[in-house]
Amino acid sequence: MLELSILGFLAEEPLHGYELKERIKALTGHVRPVSDGALYPAITRLVRAGLLDERAEPGTSAAPRRTLSLTEKGREDLLERLRHPKQAEISDQVRFNTVLAFLRHLPDRHEQAAVLRRRLEFLETPTSFFYDGGEPVSAEDADDLFRQGMLRVARATGRAERAWLAEAVEQLDQPS
Repeated sequence: MLELSILGFLAEEPLHGYELKERIKALTGHVRPVSDGALYPAITRLVRAGLLDERAEPGTSAAPRRTLSLTEKGREDLLERLRHPKQAEISDQVRFNTVLAFLRHLPDRHEQAAVLRRRLEFLETPTSFFYDGGEPVSAEDADDLFRQGMLRVARATGRAERAWLAEAVEQLDQPS
């Protein structure tokens, strides 16, 4: 998801490493913080793969600042990642939010809708945080107040997300 975030933010505009880190932190930092030890090696991999261009600019102090921008190959890679997210990027809420943050870069509305349909299909599969005899436990059947709370909040959030996804898919399926 770190690479998707890097490519997605750089599709919007060239950024310095620090600015990029701050944007990624704003997107997922409270849930999955990004460290320099993860960010800068990922940037290096993407530069070596030809997905990013890097140029040095004079900094405000003695050290030059690296400005990163997306190459055409990087843009193609971003679009491919958005067209075909991995299953974990559909099933994990934080990862899906990262996909969602950049899905607007995918120019085809039907491809956007296809990604949302995958998430909607995943959310319509019965699931729970807790199971009894292999069956999902509902909030009403949970054995304590705290698990009931978790399950009620998850159910309400799931309903809201499914409703939005259905509306978004319907809108994307309309002729433009």
